[in-house]
Amino acid sequence: MPDSIIPSTEDHSISSIEELEEVYGPVPERALKKEIDYISDDYRTWIENSPFVAVATVGPEGMDCSPRGDAPGFVHVVDNKTLLIPDRRGNNRLDTLRNIVRDDRISLLFLIPGIGETMRVNGRAVITTEPELCASFEVQGKAPASVIRITVERIYFQCQKAIARSGLWKPESQVERGTVPTAGKMLNGVMQGFDGEAYDRNYPEHMKKTIY
Repeated sequence: MPDSIIPSTEDHSISSIEELEEVYGPVPERALKKEIDYISDDYRTWIENSPFVAVATVGPEGMDCSPRGDAPGFVHVVDNKTLLIPDRRGNNRLDTLRNIVRDDRISLLFLIPGIGETMRVNGRAVITTEPELCASFEVQGKAPASVIRITVERIYFQCQKAIARSGLWKPESQVERGTVPTAGKMLNGVMQGFDGEAYDRNYPEHMKKTIY
């Protein structure tokens, strides 16, 4: 906190919808009408061109948000109410999947590199291991262990402001690798005796072998 800012002793927290609306004012009509309960043709085109989605779920232990990425179109649009996401190899924590089997609520945030808008989806999810379905997502001879099937309840696009403010897609926004700790260094900080340098050195080859 900057030295010039002195915390107030008065409680300025917002605890009701009425207080929120008083601070922010009315919702523009277009912000409400862009939200629909099915995947329109334009929304479908948007999803099919996205190589990345953040997946948010909730369970007894709390909330989770996990990244998913692959070639554009890796999230399949089955019809105007259904999406399919392959669950590729990861670290086997299974945070997303553990949540889904106990609470089927799910939220998605799709991004497309270079595009300012994002796409938001809220719905219900189930996990399936149907062999033919998993096989349809095969890459490099490897199929995902499961597929997340999502029934869309609400979908709408988000305007460009957040991406514009962050400068996310600007080349000059790229951060040098040495600016932030590597995975190995971070593991060193929480695991006594862990060889982080060896981990960082070997990871590129490890990723090649395990990315699918």
